[in-house]
Amino acid sequence: MTTPETETHTPTSAAAPPVYIDQLAAHVGTTVTLHGWLYNLRSSGKLLFPQLRDGTGVVQCVVFKKNVSEAVWDALKHLGQESALIVRGSVRADERAPGGFEIDVLDAEVVQAVEGYPITLKEHGTEFLMDHRHLWLRSRRQHAILKVRHTVIRAVRDFLDNDGFTLADAPILTPAACEGTTTLFEVDYFEDEKAYLTQSGQLYNEATAAAFGKVYCFGPTFRAERSKTRRHLTEFWMVEPEMAYATLDDVMNLCERFISYIAARVLDERKEELKVLERDTSKLEAIVPPFPRLHYDDAVKLLHEGHTRGELENRFEWGGDFGAPDETYISQQFDRPVMVHRYPAAVKAFYMKRDPERDELALGVDVLASEGYGEVIGGGERATSLEYLEAQIKAEELPRESFEWYLDLRRYGSVPHAGFGMGIERCTAWMCGIEHVRETIPFPRMLYRLRP
Repeated sequence: MTTPETETHTPTSAAAPPVYIDQLAAHVGTTVTLHGWLYNLRSSGKLLFPQLRDGTGVVQCVVFKKNVSEAVWDALKHLGQESALIVRGSVRADERAPGGFEIDVLDAEVVQAVEGYPITLKEHGTEFLMDHRHLWLRSRRQHAILKVRHTVIRAVRDFLDNDGFTLADAPILTPAACEGTTTLFEVDYFEDEKAYLTQSGQLYNEATAAAFGKVYCFGPTFRAERSKTRRHLTEFWMVEPEMAYATLDDVMNLCERFISYIAARVLDERKEELKVLERDTSKLEAIVPPFPRLHYDDAVKLLHEGHTRGELENRFEWGGDFGAPDETYISQQFDRPVMVHRYPAAVKAFYMKRDPERDELALGVDVLASEGYGEVIGGGERATSLEYLEAQIKAEELPRESFEWYLDLRRYGSVPHAGFGMGIERCTAWMCGIEHVRETIPFPRMLYRLRP
């Protein structure tokens, strides 16, 4: 808020270039301009201590009453949380300050003064915060989580791009199910035709892998599961690599390198965010190859032993899929992710290849994250036999006409191929050490939540 009396003291744009808070280290001793929002405000006599956030960080500003006009002082003194303002001042290094720097304010302009910001420093219930998710994103914890998510996504892309994979995204609207017909979101298409929001891009990956060798798709996927667990969203982002001329062992080797790379990037690039989240980084440091490889039979034995010792309430029966308590128990027996392979074919997708040594098993693998975070990756080797897939489609009562293009992949140049899918939100929750995936996506969609 510049007045005629103070205009001669206001730094020009050349003398006070606009910078971001995370760039302050390069501007110590100079005058800069910051654009942001008021995070917090303290006062002490003739001193004000407004904290400014700009999306890259938070910095404490120091306002001496004698250094600014009376109009600026009065405007700043009564500002409410999340007021928008522009600050001009000199950068000073201070180890005691948040981020290691402070701004000695010379002038300020209030862009919008805010009153009654609904999210304060007091405790709020989860439902209230979810109703105000559009504002909750501004808090330090949510900011830290989504910065970690950003690094996870960059690591995913960098790893696959540098490993020879080609991005070939799959469609979001599909004519049929990929992961079972009970979790489909149906939408009206043209001419009274029905379409479905994709559950996975995997079938299309098989087509592009036959064209490019190593591919991946990366985008939103949808599951109409009536689940309210901490691990489920109805809309989430998934990355799915697929490799031609690859086996189950190739998939497990890729999983090890892939997850280890992501964890290392998060540790390297998000130290401050992990501090905000109070993350035990020793758990992430342990995510290094080799990962234990556990046959489904041996995993069941582990669960039986846990039940015998009274560590598990219910006895698990061979042939079923693991629930959250089972995955948690298995993963807690190891200090790093564990890969459980060769599940019963009955609990896996129709396209999974059978184990040639035991036909009742599928050549699939689930990677269970450490610390009880459950399945973070699911994948395996795909069936290559045309006759087998025709029988599977019939047994699953899937519409044959919707899969003719998929069967073509077995008619024309069918080769061993394999891949996996990883949910970004589950991976991010694990990296952050937080309980619920709803905080790992900007605007979560859950069973009873479609807003904001």
